[in-house]
Amino acid sequence: MRTVPHPALFGVGRGADPGRPQQPEVMAHPPEHPHIVVHSPALDGSRRVTSGDETLGVASHIDDVAELLRLADLYVTDVAEDALVEWQGGGPDEWPGLHEHHEHPQG
Repeated sequence: MRTVPHPALFGVGRGADPGRPQQPEVMAHPPEHPHIVVHSPALDGSRRVTSGDETLGVASHIDDVAELLRLADLYVTDVAEDALVEWQGGGPDEWPGLHEHHEHPQG
């Protein structure tokens, strides 16, 4: 008895193009880069950082954002200027509330 491979293994059948390798539909358009968002500052000035639906952490400074991305294996060379990072509620230099907690009251 001889075993014959299924025709689908050769790209034949179900409308396949024999000149093109088959790829699953899910893999047809994978995202090249994740959507990274630095959210609006909280009352204390900290900002939540997300990649898609995943929360990477909470940042208190732009260096924290870079570290959260590094820990998630998302290497961004310039967090402040990279198009992959969306800054909501202010740019990379705006961390309202944080400096207010460190100032001494004037009296």
